[in-house]
Amino acid sequence: MALHIIFMTLAFFVALPVGIAMRALKHSLHGLVVVAFYSLCALGCASSTLYRKLTPDMYEGSSHASHGYLVLILSLCLSALDIVRFLVRLYAFVKNRSKFSLKPFWQNVVLGRNEVYNLTARYTSLDPEEPSEFDVAEMKPLRVAETREPLHVRRNQPIATIQTQDLDDPDDDETAPWVNNSRNSQGTIHYTKSSLSERTVFEADSPQGSRHSDETLHDFKLPGLIEPQALLIRISQGAFVTLERALVFAAFGMTLSGIVVYTGGCRESYVNGCLAHLIKGGIFWCYGLVTFARYLGSFSELGWAWNISPSGEHVSAEFVESLVIFLYGITNTWMERFGVHSGDPYTTKQVQHISIAVMFWFAGLVGMGIESKRVRRWLAASAAAAVGPAEVSEPPSYRGSFNPFPALVIGVTGAAMSAHAQTYLFQVQIHEIWGELLLGFSVLRCLTYFFVWLGPPRSILPSRPPTEALASFFLACGGLVFIFSTEEVTIAAMRKGRDDMMMFLNVAVAITCFAFCWTFCIVAMKGWLRSRSSPRYPLSAP
Repeated sequence: MALHIIFMTLAFFVALPVGIAMRALKHSLHGLVVVAFYSLCALGCASSTLYRKLTPDMYEGSSHASHGYLVLILSLCLSALDIVRFLVRLYAFVKNRSKFSLKPFWQNVVLGRNEVYNLTARYTSLDPEEPSEFDVAEMKPLRVAETREPLHVRRNQPIATIQTQDLDDPDDDETAPWVNNSRNSQGTIHYTKSSLSERTVFEADSPQGSRHSDETLHDFKLPGLIEPQALLIRISQGAFVTLERALVFAAFGMTLSGIVVYTGGCRESYVNGCLAHLIKGGIFWCYGLVTFARYLGSFSELGWAWNISPSGEHVSAEFVESLVIFLYGITNTWMERFGVHSGDPYTTKQVQHISIAVMFWFAGLVGMGIESKRVRRWLAASAAAAVGPAEVSEPPSYRGSFNPFPALVIGVTGAAMSAHAQTYLFQVQIHEIWGELLLGFSVLRCLTYFFVWLGPPRSILPSRPPTEALASFFLACGGLVFIFSTEEVTIAAMRKGRDDMMMFLNVAVAITCFAFCWTFCIVAMKGWLRSRSSPRYPLSAP
């Protein structure tokens, strides 16, 4: 069992994140990392099989193994593209060489470094990390040619109108779109009105070219493809990238499941309570890690690192947060009554939990609506109609997304759960701790919006608000303490005399710091690899 834990931990929490980072950079050693990942998985599966052969089945109906194999099958399906690439390079190598040689085989087939045999370029439309004209956007900003045409006209201009310049260009202080001054930090809105009975149509000529959820895909086009084909490829690419990164979180879920099976917990009447604490606490834990990765600069190409999106072709992070909150609420609304007979009255605890889920449901809907650019135009229609067909300046705050609803629902959840009635005092205290941690995240996220509102992002580089570093820590640590507050864990602690709040909190803080350190190493490694393969970018004084 120890070998199984070690091998699976190395596979899913070491090799897999490194492989994801290398795939995003198209690193030549990515294939070796994939081989190492599956080798560790094979050793882990062999160890668990040997353990089951030597140990009696002490947990009837365990589904940990079957769920683990589903995760492995999903990873194999996602590796199909790598397998196809390898077979194509192997076929090209065999076809073009009459005599086998180890060094060319290693360079051409294994590492894929020789351009002569890189035939996979024909299938680049299937690659989820296909480079674009904005591929080096993190290294150099993009400078858009000055124009007074509406945004919908400029979107159709050829890419030749976009020029790349260094950040230390002395003229950037006057004309660069990422500089927040009085002349170019405020865009214009163009209005056209066909008649008094028709609605006003206006387009935002925004210097940062921000795009929002429901218009992100409409104008996306690929050369030689009609729009439905381009849309389908865009969706498939996004699904591939999302599923690949979801494997890490699925592995975390399997870790919790393995702990439950190995310790023999969560049986009979404890099942629903365990599911609630493990799933919900795990979501907050993962949410905190992702937020910390955003603070470090991950997803900056999407504009999620409190920066200006280099391409402006992506949904906002707040829209994704609101979508997850909506899905979380709409599912949990109906799950609270699991195991209850028809006609049984609603208990006080059920009403408490259902009302929290309903808050997530509708607050998520409001959050998604605020992030929609079309809805924003509707909300501004009254003021636009008052001035008629004229140009209206966009406020600087339009550069960012200031959506308080994700922070609101998590803060209210923390405040409510910190006062959650429990049977024993120790259970009340531990609920109070993780509730206050979630509330702390909400307060810090609101402070982030406050400071970013005062100084909207001016650069495509990550701005790293310090409040987000603390907010992510509070959120992840709160989720971990949420898991620790499971009824069986707290009762076991009281029986053994370990019902000490300082011990529980310190253990959660230590694990969170360790996870943050590893997240920092992965993000830093990805940045280091990119800096070795991309030109250095000069930084000018503000």
